[in-house]
Amino acid sequence: MADEPQNLVLEHLRRIDRKVDGLLEEFRHFNLRVGSIENHTVGLHLSDVQQNGELDRIKNRLDRIERSLELVDR
Repeated sequence: MADEPQNLVLEHLRRIDRKVDGLLEEFRHFNLRVGSIENHTVGLHLSDVQQNGELDRIKNRLDRIERSLELVDR
């Protein structure tokens, strides 16, 4: 009888240990997915910055063309 409670406690601890191991594995996968999302978001921001820079250059060129053709008041 003395062995039964001890074995019961050990069995519960083993179950808890397996569950914790499973949670740690899920957490690792979650961290990988979040990291991937962060990298993708950074890429989108960089693309947005590049596009804004290109639009600014195009606007400047268009302004110069309009001025040189005297299509706008100075």
